Amino acid sequence: MTTLTPNPAPRPGSVTTDVPPAELIWWSATRMRDAVASGEITAVELMTACYDRIDAVNDRINVIVHRLPREQAIALAREADRARDAGAPLGPLHGIPVAIKDLVDVAGMPTSRGSRAFAGRGPRETDVPHVRKLREAGALLIGKTNSPEFGVGTVTWNDVHGITRNPYDTARHAGGSTGGVAAVAAGMLPLVDGSDSGGSLRYPASFCNAVGLRTTPGLVPAASGPGAWEPHSVNGPVARTCRDAALMLSAMTGTDELTPLGHGLAATAELGTPGTTPIRLAWSEDLGGLPVSAEVREAFRSVRRTLESAGVDIVDVDLDFTGVDRAWRTIEMFGWFSLLGRDPIDHPEKYRDDFVINVTEASAYTTTELVEAQRRRYEVYVQFVELLGEYDAFVCPGAPVVAPPAEVPWVAEIDGTTFDRYFQWQRLACRLVPSQHPVLAMPAAFGASGLPVGIQVVGRYGRDVELLALGERLEFVLGVTGVRPELG
Repeated sequence: MTTLTPNPAPRPGSVTTDVPPAELIWWSATRMRDAVASGEITAVELMTACYDRIDAVNDRINVIVHRLPREQAIALAREADRARDAGAPLGPLHGIPVAIKDLVDVAGMPTSRGSRAFAGRGPRETDVPHVRKLREAGALLIGKTNSPEFGVGTVTWNDVHGITRNPYDTARHAGGSTGGVAAVAAGMLPLVDGSDSGGSLRYPASFCNAVGLRTTPGLVPAASGPGAWEPHSVNGPVARTCRDAALMLSAMTGTDELTPLGHGLAATAELGTPGTTPIRLAWSEDLGGLPVSAEVREAFRSVRRTLESAGVDIVDVDLDFTGVDRAWRTIEMFGWFSLLGRDPIDHPEKYRDDFVINVTEASAYTTTELVEAQRRRYEVYVQFVELLGEYDAFVCPGAPVVAPPAEVPWVAEIDGTTFDRYFQWQRLACRLVPSQHPVLAMPAAFGASGLPVGIQVVGRYGRDVELLALGERLEFVLGVTGVRPELG
């Protein structure tokens, strides 16, 4: 039996360990759920605490861009309390406030997608599949979280709602495109959803000391339409801990007749008791030679030392990423063209410049380029299947830098390497997408600047809950999961 040793080193900020009831917003989502179900607290008390926190800090972070009026949210919570008191069956998220990324439809709420082309539309009539499942699980959907236009890029800014800022330093980006990570990190909400085709769940989690899971394709039912056949972009949970992410995942998964990739895929279970078997990790500091800042490299090395001192076996590996950047780019850009056709080309004034360039590029792809991208994607999948037959997981940095300044549209230089397209600095995340394996971004350290540094942990295909269970064991050793931002 292997017993992991927790990291006793002091960390910046205050650590949430035994949180008193007066600090309800910092309870874990799992504890909130259990407390509401048992009657220890009411859903009304929880909703009130979350709205008080939103009122206190959202103006400084700008993450929740639409929300229900307080009285309407309280009415939802009161209804949840009545259902509990009446002995009704309770779902896994009964009474838990949740917000949804402003790329997908929620019945009764607007969807701007961060775009001038969609701003001003009225409330949507239906929920997308995973939102419907969250609602059926008892989640109380209270609003929408910010995203860059159509989720383009790994920092959140747009011409409709502005910049989402980092709770650990409001002069910095929170990351993106799942800007909602900032709401979880700031204690506004225990859970939000996100999506990921090139790091959109993982970069913000790394910047904000949170957990974001890029799920196995099909596990969480995607929106209907042409994208339902493409495994490139997936939806997943955001939380402060791996256990809470597993709780949300259990409510998001399952089949949907309009999402063919997920047909027959079983829903997941919540985490059980942490395991005690030895852990063996494959390791890469730069994912095949990508530029990584000195601050992140040093923090990542400290993470390795901490894990090894706790008994984790770590082995450096070299993977073949030849042609993977091109494959990701081809699939990503063609996805944008499939979504909107020529409209961004014919009406560029309605869209962000980067998005117009993406669609224009994709409109000229040849069948040979598309076939080559699919071929390379499968080869990467096989490479990771073989690798994870020998190791429990593969680990690399969560992002190449700490959270960048809020005024920059994207990071244009890292360690002397310059970039002329927004996606080039996010290749630490993009290179893992073609593998189709689940990727967990989780808290790992704080850099010399005092800002969070995360890690990416790649698990076995379809074994997302197993990956989160491993992440929970690593959380125990690394000891930074509970470090809160100093927002007051």
